[in-house]
Amino acid sequence: MRSRYRWIPALALGLCAGILATCPASAATGTPLPSASATKTQGTSQLPAPSASSTVAGAVEPTASPSPSAPSTQPAEPTTSPTPADGPSLSEEEKYWTADRMDDAVPVDATMAPAPAGAARHSLTGAAAAHRPPPSGTPDPEHFGGHPMVGTFFFDGTPLGGPSTYCTGSVVHTAAKDIVLTAGHCGVGLSGARHGIFVPQYRSGKSAADQPHGVFPVAQVYLDPRYRKNTKAPTSDLDLAFAQVGSNSRGKVEDVTGALTFTPTTSYTHKVTVIGYPSTDSVNPKHEPVRCPVSTSQLPGFRQMRMTCKGFYGGVSGGPWIEDYNSTTGTGKVIGNTGGYNGGGNDANDDWVTYAPVYGKDAQDLFNDAAAHRKPSDKPPYQPSTDPWLPGTAPTWQHAKLLASGDFRQTGHSDMIVVWTDGEVTLYPGNGHGGYDTERQLLAANGTWTHAATVTAGDFTGSNQFDLLVRWSDGEVTLYGDVGSKGLNWAGTQMIKPNDTWKNAIQIAAGRFNASQYVTDLIVRWVDGELTLYTDVSAGTFGQEHKLKSPNDTWKDATLLTSGEFSGNQKWDLMVRWTDGELDNYVGTTTSGLGTEQRILNPNKTWTHDAAMTTGDYTGNNRTDDLVIRWSDGETTIYTDTGTNHLGTEHMLVAPTS
Repeated sequence: MRSRYRWIPALALGLCAGILATCPASAATGTPLPSASATKTQGTSQLPAPSASSTVAGAVEPTASPSPSAPSTQPAEPTTSPTPADGPSLSEEEKYWTADRMDDAVPVDATMAPAPAGAARHSLTGAAAAHRPPPSGTPDPEHFGGHPMVGTFFFDGTPLGGPSTYCTGSVVHTAAKDIVLTAGHCGVGLSGARHGIFVPQYRSGKSAADQPHGVFPVAQVYLDPRYRKNTKAPTSDLDLAFAQVGSNSRGKVEDVTGALTFTPTTSYTHKVTVIGYPSTDSVNPKHEPVRCPVSTSQLPGFRQMRMTCKGFYGGVSGGPWIEDYNSTTGTGKVIGNTGGYNGGGNDANDDWVTYAPVYGKDAQDLFNDAAAHRKPSDKPPYQPSTDPWLPGTAPTWQHAKLLASGDFRQTGHSDMIVVWTDGEVTLYPGNGHGGYDTERQLLAANGTWTHAATVTAGDFTGSNQFDLLVRWSDGEVTLYGDVGSKGLNWAGTQMIKPNDTWKNAIQIAAGRFNASQYVTDLIVRWVDGELTLYTDVSAGTFGQEHKLKSPNDTWKDATLLTSGEFSGNQKWDLMVRWTDGELDNYVGTTTSGLGTEQRILNPNKTWTHDAAMTTGDYTGNNRTDDLVIRWSDGETTIYTDTGTNHLGTEHMLVAPTS
């Protein structure tokens, strides 16, 4: 029985070894498919060059006009006619691809197994990468009759031995009218195959000769030479390929089927319809295409989109992500194709999580080369995305109990410390550009740190290296000086012994509220609503106490506190998230009293799900004004350059599961 999962290096015939360096030259250079003369037993004949047949009556017309934001998607007419491939002729391909052979084809992405159980907990998609049920509300795809410009590639794999293989592909508009888009890992397989065809609007149970629009032999494949098949590295951003196909008796493929418009984009949030041909048997016994209208978001750390929809099993690789989709004609702008990280899905190979590369300059260059029938040129090493992100999935980050920001490594910008529910403590080094470098474990999971009730960071020792202040469940308060150099595997400095009073210190936030050079002040919100400012806090002493608010009912509802330079003043502001989701900034809070209230958000349901927050200097403006929020579902967001009365620019650090 075929695997129900996907996204794996295909073991089917025709796929190259795991890296492109071992693939035939055509995979990297855009040269014709390998000659069949050495292995073909039925004789050989050249694949004819595309003909100039007229448009078939009644065919869906292509969307010829590009998006105004992407004027470069219309490359010039090829300067030379495509060189015929020394491979099987159209008639030979029609004879080879029987109905049974196509029905028995295995998806190129059908054989991937789940990640090993010993994988790191904070890898991109979690430790054991176990299969999870889809979140409530995840849509189901619609099985439908398909569109002429979307179909399947079938190819064999004589070099490795095994069954025939297939992927999804879509015709894209070019002057040559002979280019089909698919995933890069599909292109690697196509480039190594002896027999390869594109079947528009494929119909199961019909032979190649009986397909509704005929079949189109694959002549050449265009890949970015830096791409590595099914990688989890940054070059997974390059998981797209273009196949140049020959004509059939009806004409050029675009004249027969119509086409989508290849459309680069710089954003990650879109409303698209994703189409693909999932695997057969229990999942899709009729081998019908499916489509799913979804909203996309960024896969953090990559130039890729993500979406959630059930039923995207093996075979969907290469399928188009279509914006401005016309459900009747099938036309629209293709802004991505199923593929990317791990071949287009998470480490657990869940059918309801799917990725696609975002088409930037590299994709545009490859498209231009394919449209011009031109060998892709060599490129410098790929530069990965610099967008901020944190490793791990939202379910993992649901266990991020406490957050604290500070310059723990004396770099001039902030790092973030996370205390997890199992007692593990992790340092995420800030890179100064809103993102984070490789995590550093300060403490393995342990029972002691499960009793950490609240934390904050400041330079209480005056060393220009931030310290971590911890209030424990029994009321004890401990200061760990110079965490970046000393770590946490020591007793620290006891600020106060276990006691009943400090058990009631519900929230603490360090800042510079007095005229101090260092971040040595501490605001405490007590269980009865009292608000206290301690100035000149240092190792072993809480300094001077100043009451900002007497016990009251209002401040009992101050759920979370953080502080920062939101107003741009030398003295910091206090930010409060209330139980009803309201978010306020108190500007100019000093020993004289609470500062002036500036409303950031009115009461709202969304921000009642703000489970933890911290503020640091994570960008290049040298101000502690970047607000990090860990939401109740584990999604984690940073609002860079947050101001006096407004949130800063939102960046997703950890993607939600739905």
